Amino acid sequence: MANQDFEERQQQQQPQELGYDPNFVPDSVKSFVVHLYRHIREKNVYEIHQMYESSFQTLSERLFKDTPWPSVDAVAHYVDNDHVFCLLYREMWFRHLYARLTPTLRQRIDSWDNYCSLFQVVLHGVVNMQLPNQWLWDMVDEFVYQFQSFCQYRAKMKNKTEQEIALLRQFDQAWNVFGVLNFLQALVEKSAIIQILEQEKEGLEQFTATDGYDYNGGSNVLKVLGYFSMVGLLRVHCLLGDYHTGLKCLLPIDITQQGVYTSVIGSHITTIYHYGFANLMLRRYVEAIREFNKILLYIFKTKQYHQKSPQYEQILKKNEQMYALLAISLSLCPQSRLVDETVNSQLREKYGEKMVRMQRYDDEAFAIYDELFSYACPKFITPSAPSFEEPLVNYNQDAYRLQLKLFLYEAKQQQLLSGVRTFLKVYSTISLTKLASYMEVDEPTLRTILMTYKHKTHAVDSDGKITSNADLDFYINDVSLLTIFS
Repeated sequence: MANQDFEERQQQQQPQELGYDPNFVPDSVKSFVVHLYRHIREKNVYEIHQMYESSFQTLSERLFKDTPWPSVDAVAHYVDNDHVFCLLYREMWFRHLYARLTPTLRQRIDSWDNYCSLFQVVLHGVVNMQLPNQWLWDMVDEFVYQFQSFCQYRAKMKNKTEQEIALLRQFDQAWNVFGVLNFLQALVEKSAIIQILEQEKEGLEQFTATDGYDYNGGSNVLKVLGYFSMVGLLRVHCLLGDYHTGLKCLLPIDITQQGVYTSVIGSHITTIYHYGFANLMLRRYVEAIREFNKILLYIFKTKQYHQKSPQYEQILKKNEQMYALLAISLSLCPQSRLVDETVNSQLREKYGEKMVRMQRYDDEAFAIYDELFSYACPKFITPSAPSFEEPLVNYNQDAYRLQLKLFLYEAKQQQLLSGVRTFLKVYSTISLTKLASYMEVDEPTLRTILMTYKHKTHAVDSDGKITSNADLDFYINDVSLLTIFS
């Protein structure tokens, strides 16, 4: 392999035992950046992917377990001071810092500046690179993660120092929600990815078939970043609690089919997790159940192949969260026939007892809904800056509490329907008078309950059509006879 001498040097390199010196560049790091730079210039995607996924992680583990990598200034002269390579190196540098250490406010701001510079080059410069999909996905994923992390950090105002508050005031545009959304939207629009996907359906373009790579000497960077930015927009809007807009941003990607989003396991899981969660919050339970079932079955069958991946722990965490969301969905909309036996078996093992208790709709049941939602939901954010004039308080939990309140309000409304569903399961036809007496309510109240059942078991899909989530439905004829069907 082209970077074999790099691998041998890497094995000989001893971990750095002294304090961190940003200007000290171990031989293995020199070799790493020189080889990576050469492979990027030669558009050798296979070697870039090997170095990015394997060598970078190995070096990080051995030499920089609890320190940052050498500064970009220290390595720049090894790569001809190439501006774009230095931006890519810093993107990896900050990602490593976030993963291993706690970034300072200054570093958070510097990382934002680096993303601005990198995306400006992609949007307005001439980029003639081919980069692995994994790296391009990680850029978008990390960009959204650092935005989320900044919002959470900024919302904890109580113990901020005067210096931190001064920096927040001075750099008030850093990680601004409009800036984040604008970059993602600009990447979607400039890449023309929506038009490319439309033309692909007509056989006029090839994008999915080549996993987004350009085999005619061009670059895949803008197109694939634009593609993954649609998933990034879904995630940001879910963090803001705007589920309609999030799903609208994802519409150009047909998630019923394999696509470039399934070529990277992290992208696949993130897409379906947020897609399923958004549908759950919009009462489209059947759609949420269907997609959670598919991705959980896929993870069950393939997770052993990702054990050495840096994303493995995240895969397992999202797997557990999606089982919790599936338990919620099935408790609110009992449609177990949509769930594969393998997934159902895992679900019963993890949440079988809790799901039985969730059907009772008492205080204990709502405590379980609260627990599962809190464990499995995204880390919601308040994107607005704090008021520095008022007494400084922490407001990092406000958005989460609001979404939890809305969810539990919806779950409590289902309590009224549990009694109706019990009788609907038993009868194929029953008069309203008899059903009212069984439920110990008068007939007008029963009609209200039945209308509520109809309302709560139907939702508006992404095309604006009304769809049913009900496992049991009914109609009432002229003589007030209720006919039930499944």
